Amino acid sequence: MRRGRSNLAIKPLTDVLHKHRAELRNQYDAFAAYVADAEGLGPEHFPLYCWTKARIKDSEKKAAHIKTFSLHVQGREVCKKSLADALEADLPPLVSAGLITNFSKFFINPAFSPQAPAHMA
Repeated sequence: MRRGRSNLAIKPLTDVLHKHRAELRNQYDAFAAYVADAEGLGPEHFPLYCWTKARIKDSEKKAAHIKTFSLHVQGREVCKKSLADALEADLPPLVSAGLITNFSKFFINPAFSPQAPAHMA
């Protein structure tokens, strides 16, 4: 998916994404872009800079992040629950077919999201 979305083997996935006006964003690429922005504009303006940089420099974590994608629906990182639910309903057949290994839906409430360790924030 990082190299090209025109591969016919992933057409069922790209069809679902198109149906829901969603796009994949690779987690490693997003982290690397965040670090690059922080280094260009000043890390003091990016509260997760130290944590994010440590993640992309760690080879084990990098390998995991390269395989991890987030979905942005209608150009938004955070979407309405109804949109997320509709997209989620179309994903199980892709797991069964082996196109994706699993999926998770996250809530934006920080109480339900992992936070960076205090010494890296």
